[in-house]
Amino acid sequence: MEILLFAAAAVRISVPYALASLGACFSERGGVINIGLEGIMLNGALGYTLGAFFTGSPWLGVGTALLAGMLTGALHATVTVGFRADQITSGLGVNLLAAGLTKFVLTQVFHSSSNSSRVPGLPAWSIFAHLPALGPVLAAPLVLLALALVAGGQWLLFRSVFGLRLRSIGERPEAAATLGLSVSAYRAAGVVISGALAGLAGAWLASEQHSFTDGMTGGRGYIAIAAMIVGKWSPLGAAAACLLFGAAEALQIALQGERFPNELLQTLPYVVTMLALAGFIGRAVPPRAIGVPYDPEQS
Repeated sequence: MEILLFAAAAVRISVPYALASLGACFSERGGVINIGLEGIMLNGALGYTLGAFFTGSPWLGVGTALLAGMLTGALHATVTVGFRADQITSGLGVNLLAAGLTKFVLTQVFHSSSNSSRVPGLPAWSIFAHLPALGPVLAAPLVLLALALVAGGQWLLFRSVFGLRLRSIGERPEAAATLGLSVSAYRAAGVVISGALAGLAGAWLASEQHSFTDGMTGGRGYIAIAAMIVGKWSPLGAAAACLLFGAAEALQIALQGERFPNELLQTLPYVVTMLALAGFIGRAVPPRAIGVPYDPEQS
């Protein structure tokens, strides 16, 4: 039973990582680095909080989180795809903008720069409540949605026409353009999809906490990028890596109160991330044109 409880905790913790990592797969398969996942998740979490606070509906909160994520993704796409700016710089700018903007909105709406008022979380699905250990996990709506999105994302990237075209643009944008494909449109679509999924990850965090806290993403966006690299830019591989990181965080929580320094335990998920990257990054081959702006006049 303890193993099942640990597995349930690992799955629950992995959800925001998996959603953001799935989004990163779409963006980077099209050739755009999205290091701004951290900021997009933060905006999504604030969007959920505002939507649920003003309407009283957690599902409308999810809708506003998706909208916030898509708008932030569209901003990153405009800067990197439209104006062909450096993608790393743009992503860092998104993160800094989100950190400042969320604090400003918190102050204006909730009169606090650190946390919001309490908001309703997503209701559990009672159909799974009777299951032992894993019941509460499966009853959380976004858990099953995340599983469905990972499976659907794998199919979309590797079995659909859209995925084939997006991956071809991430590998050889000049060749794709000669076939009549709009490199800019497909790249922008990949980044906006990435934003929507990262916004949904932020909604999960705010729903679980029933509020928004300044800096509540806590580096999850960066770990999601690491998971995508470990998973070799594949949704299923990235999700498996997210489970590894979720298990590390669940272990950190389980060991609290034992004879381990708390400061040392807090580093566990990040140590696992570094070890995973050290073991896999040499074998992971990124898309050929990733991070390279496409200029149709020079092709």
